[in-house]
Amino acid sequence: MMNLNDNANKCIECTVEQCVHHCDCSNYCSLDKIHVGTHEANPTVDQCTDCKSFQRK
Repeated sequence: MMNLNDNANKCIECTVEQCVHHCDCSNYCSLDKIHVGTHEANPTVDQCTDCKSFQRK
C-alpha cells in the first residue's frame, strides 16, 4: 500500500513507521493535529501516554 500522506507536518515529529499517518519521506506525521491520551488513571511518566491518532498501515 502506497502512503498517500507524504505532507510532513513539521510540528509533529514521529518515528512510528507502522502508522498510516507517518510520512515515508521523513520522521514526521502527516496529520494537521493528533490526539494524545493515556491508558493510566494517574500517568506519571511518558510511557503512560499514547498517540490516539495511530492507525496501523
